[in-house]
Amino acid sequence: MGMAKCGRNTVGSLVLAPAVGDVGGGFRLWPLFSAAAFRRKLADAFVCGVSRHRSNGGGRGGFRPRAQQRRAQGPVNPPPAPPSGAGSDRLSELLKAEMETSSESEPDEAEAEAETRRKVEAIEEFQRVVKGLQEPSGGVHGEWGDQRRDAAGEARRLAKGDAEARETLAMLGAIPPLVAMLDSGHVDLQVEALYALLNLGIGNDMNKAAIVAVGAVHKMLKLIDAVGTPPAVSMAVTANFLSLSALDTNKPIIGASGAIPFLLETFRDGDPSRAQARQDALRALFNLSIASSNIPRLISAGIVANLLAAVGDMEVTERALAVLSNIVSTAEGRRTVSRSPEAFPTLVDPLNWSDAPGCQEQAAYVLMVMAHRDSAGDRAAMLGAGITSSLLELALLGTPLAQRRASRILERLRLGEGKGKQVSEGPAPPVMSAPLCEGRAPANDEDEAGMGEERRAVTQLVQQSLQSNMRRIARRANLPQDPAPPDHIRSPPAAGATSKSLPF
Repeated sequence: MGMAKCGRNTVGSLVLAPAVGDVGGGFRLWPLFSAAAFRRKLADAFVCGVSRHRSNGGGRGGFRPRAQQRRAQGPVNPPPAPPSGAGSDRLSELLKAEMETSSESEPDEAEAEAETRRKVEAIEEFQRVVKGLQEPSGGVHGEWGDQRRDAAGEARRLAKGDAEARETLAMLGAIPPLVAMLDSGHVDLQVEALYALLNLGIGNDMNKAAIVAVGAVHKMLKLIDAVGTPPAVSMAVTANFLSLSALDTNKPIIGASGAIPFLLETFRDGDPSRAQARQDALRALFNLSIASSNIPRLISAGIVANLLAAVGDMEVTERALAVLSNIVSTAEGRRTVSRSPEAFPTLVDPLNWSDAPGCQEQAAYVLMVMAHRDSAGDRAAMLGAGITSSLLELALLGTPLAQRRASRILERLRLGEGKGKQVSEGPAPPVMSAPLCEGRAPANDEDEAGMGEERRAVTQLVQQSLQSNMRRIARRANLPQDPAPPDHIRSPPAAGATSKSLPF
């Protein structure tokens, strides 16, 4: 066994041999070689099999040296590909998945890189704009003045529709130089700076607070106090007051600065070319009226008379009534409205505007607040203005909010009339404010008398409303005035008769 030979006998002689000296006479593994020798012979047998498989002209049982195989085969061919199997298939799948993942991730990486490049370019542009704003003036009409105006226009453009640009420009320090431009004395530069500040404050409370903190309000008032203020500057200042007054912390500051007379004057201006400025001024006054500390200043400026005079102009009536609703929230505001000679006829008129439900609701709110003021003169003025029929119609045909407010005003007027009769006729049982319950017997004669008084008051209100509606219908149909009421409503029912309650 000096040389390992290739063949089946060799392997068989290694594995199985007769069991010499075995009592059982069977076969068993014979330890002819050591473990190392066995491994060497097994490796030689494996090499022989591979060599025979690769050789093209060799016999089955012969083993030829490698040099002889090369001479027999001719030129050396590249080794064949490894046989396909489970491992190679798995490797192919992993490689394919990795290639697909890399191909998918390439567009994402390119998009992220493009987004980063865009942000860097935007930051560089913002820095360039802010640097242009901070350049020294060097004469308003000189080169530096033109650069600052162009920079203000760029800031205005960038901040118009981009919330991120507003925040970035403010962080880079664009607000102080823009506010400083208001002192330049050049109209074009002032207008560009004002509209840039306006755009920076859109939807950004921090920028609104910063604009006021650096003194923009007083600089804007200085602009409008100048003789011959251009309309473009005045309109830009009004728009900025509207934007800045939307922030609660700015409301007292603007109100105390002296801006209310300017806004009220702009609201009174009836120039059609400045209709937008009028709307902005009214909305700014509404914002300021939300703060209770501004109510005395608004009243001192004469806003109540101007608001009442504006009722009837459908472009501003609803918002004017909204401002008046904030005015009457204080005792001083209610006294001022009560002292106005045409206040209640003016406020009752919008209750009949069925095509303007917003105006109906606002007017009903103001009248409801005034009706709850314990003043017989106010209630008499409301009744004299014909509020009863308007309220009954509104309680039946108005919006749900207008119906509730009209019902409360009617109830308050009814209770007020009962109090007036008690004072004039002496002590009397209190009038019940709760609705009547059908089937409930009165406790005594005094309760029955009180309930009868209440029914008579309601019947009188209904009769007045029906007669007023019939007169209105007759006017529309061009019929003779004051037609006779039908028999069933000509006289009130008896005190003991039952009637259904209106939806108070």
